[in-house]
Amino acid sequence: MLAAVIKEFGGPEVLVRVGASGVNPVDTYIRNGQYAVLPTLPYTPGRDGAGIVEKVGADVRDVNIGDRVFFASPVTGSAAEYCLADRVFPLPPGLTLQEGACVGVPYMTAYRALFLLGKAQKGQRILVHGASGGVGVAAVQMAAERGCTVVGTAGTDDGAKLVLTNGATDVFNHRTAGYLEEMKKKYPEGFDLIVEMAAHQNLASDLDLLAKNGRVAIVESRGEVKVNPRALMSKESSVFGVQLGLSTPEDWAESSSYVYKFLNSSRFRPAIGRVYPLESIAAAHRDIMAGGGAHGKLIVSINDQL
Repeated sequence: MLAAVIKEFGGPEVLVRVGASGVNPVDTYIRNGQYAVLPTLPYTPGRDGAGIVEKVGADVRDVNIGDRVFFASPVTGSAAEYCLADRVFPLPPGLTLQEGACVGVPYMTAYRALFLLGKAQKGQRILVHGASGGVGVAAVQMAAERGCTVVGTAGTDDGAKLVLTNGATDVFNHRTAGYLEEMKKKYPEGFDLIVEMAAHQNLASDLDLLAKNGRVAIVESRGEVKVNPRALMSKESSVFGVQLGLSTPEDWAESSSYVYKFLNSSRFRPAIGRVYPLESIAAAHRDIMAGGGAHGKLIVSINDQL
């Protein structure tokens, strides 16, 4: 496998010796054949990670051999000793490689949802619906740092504590009956932006929670949902999807620059939920889809000696 990767190496690509690989829901969608664009086989899972630069292509300018980096949407999967990637970014010096494996997809996606597409601004009310997972924690942190009033939801007490310690001013347990009514009563003015992690369950109720001209950013959905268009019309609200893979080079540059500065200077750090050995990656995939209540990002340790 290593020989095949090196053979294909060149141009804008970077060969990374992987320290840790991130686990994301998209890995399981690809495994199950339920993703919009399926890769050719053989396929190595892993859509983000962190490690040490081993080699750089002739067109690479921003990283050098020996640099500690994080990466997203790699050419080859990150759940391997070596990974070929062309979206590679310097890792803030204060972060470990395991923390770096929590950055690529979660923070870039959260930045895209909040700021590139959602246009979140200081003073706005933001609801992160599903705030205790990788993307959710990142969204809570960055929205709080921007000066927004951030409300989150989580499915466990531990998840709720995680959300509060990462910048939310309030949190609701979305497994508690009547939590939507309680939230609406407490925030009758509604939310300017909702970052949604389970649109198949929550989109219809999200529309009821929006403020006038509010927006819903759909980060994840695992099925279809029925909504009444009048709910959008009544508040002139809108819904948009978030797809990290559609980022332009300019988007990547803006997002990575912001995320680096944010993680290098803020009090927040990536939240690691659980670390698995490489041989247990199937268990990690099962756990991320089990719905037991997220508590940070799941990662796979590839090389803890780096």
